[in-house]
Amino acid sequence: MVLPDGPNQRWSLDFVSDTFACSRRFRILCVVDDYTRECLAIHVQRKLKSDDVLAVLTELFQRHGPPDHIRSDNVLGREAAAENSQKVSLRRSRSALMWF
Repeated sequence: MVLPDGPNQRWSLDFVSDTFACSRRFRILCVVDDYTRECLAIHVQRKLKSDDVLAVLTELFQRHGPPDHIRSDNVLGREAAAENSQKVSLRRSRSALMWF
């Protein structure tokens, strides 16, 4: 994997989950610029849906412009699954947002 040599070339997405003492779960979406190591977004909700991921990416694309690449572990489709249980393609989502 080629390392980025400037900001806004590659972002990484990751999902984290935890549980409150009352046993209620929550999810966190983190977006980090791999070159600057700046955390561009932290989105916390009880349930994260594909629309939530798209909203976060849309806001980031408008603020920073789209990166050259977006990297995620192989569970993005499962983690951001739509309500009808279809997998969400990051490539399709990113390209759909490229015109912003």
